[in-house]
Amino acid sequence: MNMFNFILGASLQPGDFTGFTFFIGSVSMLAATVFFLVQHGQVDKKFKDSMLVAALITGIAAVHYYYMRDQWAAGLGSPTELRYIDWILTVPLMVVEFALLTGVGMRKLFWASVVMLVTGYFGESGVTGMLDAQVWGAIAGLAYFWMAYEVGCLTIFGGPSGEVGNALASGEGKIPAAGRMLQWFVLVGWSIYPLGYMLGTDGWYSGMLAGLPLNMDIVYNVGDAINKIGFGMAVWSAAK
Repeated sequence: MNMFNFILGASLQPGDFTGFTFFIGSVSMLAATVFFLVQHGQVDKKFKDSMLVAALITGIAAVHYYYMRDQWAAGLGSPTELRYIDWILTVPLMVVEFALLTGVGMRKLFWASVVMLVTGYFGESGVTGMLDAQVWGAIAGLAYFWMAYEVGCLTIFGGPSGEVGNALASGEGKIPAAGRMLQWFVLVGWSIYPLGYMLGTDGWYSGMLAGLPLNMDIVYNVGDAINKIGFGMAVWSAAK
């Protein structure tokens, strides 16, 4: 019966705040997609590819959030597989978007994002059965911190930076100001996801987070809205 309801489109129950965030996620991603596609025709030619990628990111997310909402409403639990399918498509596209906007190569960051997502899925889903969530989470975390260093997030505080950060700091990127805006998204916005991971898995951190009035899906849904729509808005702001 649950699967039948899922196929037809189950309804959210009153007071289901987590389900509400799935619904808001699907609607906001769809609205952002329409906005970015409209703006694609309004910006200079050199920004059109960036605006198109921004629309692709939120469009892919809108479709996945529609089905994630249905899975949650049907009582089938957290939509881990659908979420990671969404991320494996959209996170590398965010790296591509960064490259298009700044003019700085991102091949290493692209592969680091894949490592981060694959190991995160292994830890959250438990499909490997070889290593526990703490180990997979540590590997995913190392990939994230390496990306943050390479993008030059520490440069924001006057510290060292990686190859990409040095290029942006030296003004070699097409739009250094926009690059710095995206650095903040990587540093602050992407750091939301480790919190969601820890809320959804067991480890040394479980007792520390027990009192938080949040769950994994709420954190992930809010993080996606901030980062995917925010990345696109940064592109639009630079283009305007």
